[in-house]
Amino acid sequence: TCLIKMECCLSFIYQTAMANRGPSYGLSREVQEKIEQKYDPELEQRLVDWILAQCGGNLEKPQPGRENFQKWLMDGTILCRLINSLYSKNEEPIKKIPETQMAFKQMEKISQFLQAAEAYGVTTTDIFQTVDLWEGKDMATVQRTLMALGSLAVTKDDGHYRGDQDWFHRKAQGYRRDFSEDQLRQGQNLISLQMGSNRGASQAGMTGYGMHRQIM
Repeated sequence: TCLIKMECCLSFIYQTAMANRGPSYGLSREVQEKIEQKYDPELEQRLVDWILAQCGGNLEKPQPGRENFQKWLMDGTILCRLINSLYSKNEEPIKKIPETQMAFKQMEKISQFLQAAEAYGVTTTDIFQTVDLWEGKDMATVQRTLMALGSLAVTKDDGHYRGDQDWFHRKAQGYRRDFSEDQLRQGQNLISLQMGSNRGASQAGMTGYGMHRQIM
């Protein structure tokens, strides 16, 4: 009981602090405006459609707009469901997704999603920070992470992706070919014929670099 009261108290303090933050001024406001300009409303709709298709169930579609998109995702529940949907049953990376109003618990779920997304293959440079979503600091980066995740899901083509295949670009994959010893030997012979062979050549009649050549 004491632990629950402490968690509630911490959550209330954090949420109050967020609510009491003043507006940004000067340089910080300019930086924030530039970040917000990178946000893509059209991409938002594509991501919403994918998440609804991928997660299924009783998800309610948010109203258009950056703030609505942020509120839709900020408690971490939908993100956890999204990453779990890309795995087979009983292999999901996030075993428990609790419904909670506690701020630090919600941020913990976001953090779990980010760790699972990186383990899935999303590069570190494409991973947003928890505050980017929870505080709405950089929703463009959140979009980038989700786009990278969707592209990986399409590229893996393991049967877990749901939705339109054209929503995301397939990532380029390295193509590895294994050659037998006979094939490698034939390749070396072909290169020798194309480039010319130096077998039987010698340095007879050649002069050293920088020395005068004898004229007979």
